[in-house]
Amino acid sequence: MELNARIEAILFYKTEPMSLKALAVFLSVSIEEVTGGLATLANVLQNRGIRLLTTDTSVQLITAPEASELIEQLRKDELSTDIGKAGAETLAIVLYRGPLSRVEIDRVRGVNSAFILRNLLIRGLVERRAHPTDSRSFIYAVTPSLLQHLGITAREEMQDFAEVMNAIDVFEEQSIAEEQTSNPITE
Repeated sequence: MELNARIEAILFYKTEPMSLKALAVFLSVSIEEVTGGLATLANVLQNRGIRLLTTDTSVQLITAPEASELIEQLRKDELSTDIGKAGAETLAIVLYRGPLSRVEIDRVRGVNSAFILRNLLIRGLVERRAHPTDSRSFIYAVTPSLLQHLGITAREEMQDFAEVMNAIDVFEEQSIAEEQTSNPITE
């Protein structure tokens, strides 16, 4: 697969900005090669529904500006529907365990949560913040408007919060123990 196609696949999967350096490291190529692959990809995408948004240090796929009316209609349609089981599950994870990264959310859910997180972001139920220790990624947290909608000022005020958190801790400890038992590290 050509470099520009591999870059496109990675950016499509990530759904968020990715540093040029991280792309170079992951693809085992130089930053100059990444820059060349991005130039080719930008040319390929020129008359398509997506574009590359490039800064000095990062890049991401975005919708084409010409599609803004179409995307706005889609956004309005999405906001008029229920968040569904996957949305409620993801929201509960962020509400109880957040702030946390998408990778951590994916680990808990067992599936890629990018689309669901985007939906929750659009609705203003979660917010994306810079990761405190990894400048290349983000963490997700509930918004003040969600807490207000729930009638609370802090997540700890939710009914049975301490019991739920304890149950989550026990579950995670058991999961880690099972994982270590099934995947022992041998020297």
